[in-house]
Amino acid sequence: MVEVFITNIDKRAQAKGIVKMLGLVFSELKIDFDLDETDLPFPKGHTVLRVEGMHIDHVKIMRLTREFGIRCEIMEDRIPQ
Repeated sequence: MVEVFITNIDKRAQAKGIVKMLGLVFSELKIDFDLDETDLPFPKGHTVLRVEGMHIDHVKIMRLTREFGIRCEIMEDRIPQ
């Protein structure tokens, strides 16, 4: 299972810190970031937090990231038309 979140993280060091923190809490998950190079305001300008594993607690992931002052939402599934 894969869950993709959008966040407002804009610094590589901050992204690494969040990945490390989430990795300690969810050691069974593969977690990584894709830093988008855009200056648009969130949510158009965003970074992508990608989580892969058997059981993903998306509510807890969003709560933990928000405790660090980071905006975090599930990326909406959309099929381009």
